[in-house]
Amino acid sequence: MISDLSSDQLQILRDQVQAEYDAFRQRGLKLDMTRGKPAPEQLNLANGLLTLPGNGDYFSDAREDGRNYGGIQGLAEARALFSGLMGAAPERIVVGNNASLAMMHDSIVWALLKGVPGSVRPWSKETSPAFLCPVPGYDRHFAICEEYGIRMIPVPLTGQGPDMDVVELLASDPGVKGMWCVPKYANPTGEVYSDETVRRLANMKTAEPDFRLFWDNAYAVHHLSEKRTEIANILDLCEQAGNPDRAFVFASTSKITFAGAGLAFFASSAANVAWYLARAGKRTIGPDKLNQIRHVRFLKDDAGLTAHMEKHRALLAPKFAAVLQALDERLSGTGVARWTRPDGGYFVSVDAMEGTAERVVVLAKAAGLALTPAGATWPHGRDPHDRTLRLAPSFPSLEDVRTASEGIALCILLAAIEKRASKH
Repeated sequence: MISDLSSDQLQILRDQVQAEYDAFRQRGLKLDMTRGKPAPEQLNLANGLLTLPGNGDYFSDAREDGRNYGGIQGLAEARALFSGLMGAAPERIVVGNNASLAMMHDSIVWALLKGVPGSVRPWSKETSPAFLCPVPGYDRHFAICEEYGIRMIPVPLTGQGPDMDVVELLASDPGVKGMWCVPKYANPTGEVYSDETVRRLANMKTAEPDFRLFWDNAYAVHHLSEKRTEIANILDLCEQAGNPDRAFVFASTSKITFAGAGLAFFASSAANVAWYLARAGKRTIGPDKLNQIRHVRFLKDDAGLTAHMEKHRALLAPKFAAVLQALDERLSGTGVARWTRPDGGYFVSVDAMEGTAERVVVLAKAAGLALTPAGATWPHGRDPHDRTLRLAPSFPSLEDVRTASEGIALCILLAAIEKRASKH
C-alpha cells in the first residue's frame, strides 16, 4: 500500500516508476483504447452477410418485396428471430436500421414534442424535465439529454444496479420523466441488475404518470465467460405491476454482425409500439428490409445467434484477460485503484485514486495511449471524484491490448504516487 510508505520510500518508488514510464514513453507507441468498437476480426465473422440475400432472394416469408417501400414495423421473421433477445412477443417489437441510439434519440425527441402514452402534455412543456442517470454510465445517453436540455440527476451504482432507495426517492419528485438503464453487462462497469432491482424499477411509484425507463439492453448476448447471465424481464414485470407502458427496451446487432450495417430494435407495450410507429411513420416509409432478410438468412434462429456469439467470445475474452492481468500484476496490493471483472459487455471500468483520472489520461496520451476522456462516464463529462476510467479492449489486436494495458497500469500507479507525494 503506497499510503503506508514514508516520504523517503515514496520518493524511491516514484523515481523507479518514473524511470519505467519514461522508458515506456520512448517506445513511440500509438494505441487506442477509447471506444468499444468491434475489431476487424469480429466484423469478419459476419462476412457471410455480404453475399446475402442473393440475386432474386428478396422476398420475405410472407412474399413481401424487400426492395420496396413499406413494412415500417419490420418483417415478421426478423421480429421473431430477435424476440428472445428483446424479451418481447414479435408483435411488440419494431425493427429499425443499424443504430439503436437513433431509436433512443427519436424516442426522446418525440416525447419532448408530442408526449408519450399517459402524458398530460409534451415533455418540453414541463418545467425542467429530468432523467435519472446511473453513474458511471454511457456517455452517448448523457449527450442526448445534454443536447435537448434535459436535466441529469446522477444515481450511484451498487454492484446490483442503481441504488434503488435513491431512485425511488428521486422518482417521487415531479419533473423526473425517465431513467437511463443498461441492465446487463453495463457500460462501463459490467454491472448486472439483480432481479430485485428490476422488480423495484417496475413497481416503484413515480410522480409522473408518463415516466419511462430507457432500457438499453445493448449487451444482452455479449458474454465473456461460460457463465450465461440472465436478467429479469422488465416488460413482464412492468405489466404485472400495473405499469405496462413504463419500459422502452432497445437493442441492436451492432456488436453481433456489422456495427455500421446491422439492425436495431425497440420493444414495449402495445400502446407504446403504436405510439412509436405513428411517429416513425412521419419520418420514413420503411426500413431496409433487405438487411432484415439477410440477417434472418445468416443467423437463422436462436441456436445460430448463440453459436455466432461464441465466436465473438473466443476473440474478446483473451483481450479482457490481458487487461486484468496487467492491472493485477502492476496494481494489486498498492491500494491505488480498483477495477471490474466483467462477465460480459465491452469495457473494464477502473476507479483510480480519487483526483487522478484526468492525470492518468494526460500521462497515457504522452505515452502514445489514447483513453476515453476522464469524466466521460458522468453527465456533462464531469466526474466529481475524478477517478473513473473506461478501458475498451475490443478493437486493438491482442498484442496491442497487452502493451496498452501495461502502460495504462503504469500511468495509474505514477499518477497515484504523484498525488500521494503532493500531500507529504
